[in-house]
Amino acid sequence: MTETAAARAPGGAQAVRRALDVLHCFHDNGPDLSASDLARRLGLPVSTAHRLARTLLAAGFLEQDPRTSRYRLGPAVTELGRLSYHQRGLHLAAPELADLAERTGATADLALRSGPHAVIVAGGSVTPKVGLRRPLHSTALGKVLLAWARPGEGGPGTLPPLPAFTDRTIVDPAALERELERVRTDAYAVNDGESALGVRTLAVPVLDGAGYARFALAVRATPEVITPERTGSLLTEARSCARALEVLLLSPAERRPPAGP
Repeated sequence: MTETAAARAPGGAQAVRRALDVLHCFHDNGPDLSASDLARRLGLPVSTAHRLARTLLAAGFLEQDPRTSRYRLGPAVTELGRLSYHQRGLHLAAPELADLAERTGATADLALRSGPHAVIVAGGSVTPKVGLRRPLHSTALGKVLLAWARPGEGGPGTLPPLPAFTDRTIVDPAALERELERVRTDAYAVNDGESALGVRTLAVPVLDGAGYARFALAVRATPEVITPERTGSLLTEARSCARALEVLLLSPAERRPPAGP
């Protein structure tokens, strides 16, 4: 069987899916994982998890600590991540986000959607010790990405069960739908202690040419910094930054003027 045919076969697709699931095990930015850890997280036999890990190791997508035999993400992931970062123009966003943070006294973050999560791709929250994924339903970033979802991304009804992180978290899909209506009407989202108590976030969309959220932009601080009195001015600053990013983050093809008649 040719390589192409094998890739189309159900068994080949399952192997690819499982390999990707192995990589997703490292999303929480936790410690290195053993083959047994991977097997437990994926619900697979240890022998299968070991075989998948060795395949990813050989391709550079994982690397192994020679002392502990535990796995971590490898250089191929780093390379692809850096390429994606620059292809999306995110290196251009960093100065804008730093300026927004300085002007507001808040942490400024930029996120995109990945399934049921908002993934922070630039800004003050991107640190080596902090995971980048945030739930859509309990974050201002996520609410923006849901409210202006791109075709095919799905709304609240497509999300898994909504866990509660505090007593303020919205866990009912119908209530989340109502919240998203408010977000679209007001053109911004709020997270007031829904993910963690003592944290308040305002978020606005960074729209594409069709009016969908390519990214979400947020300013995050304590309630003492993001007060009701400051909300209007903070949103003005955030929206100004979002408009700048709408242009900066266009791909080269999108920046080119349309061909003449």
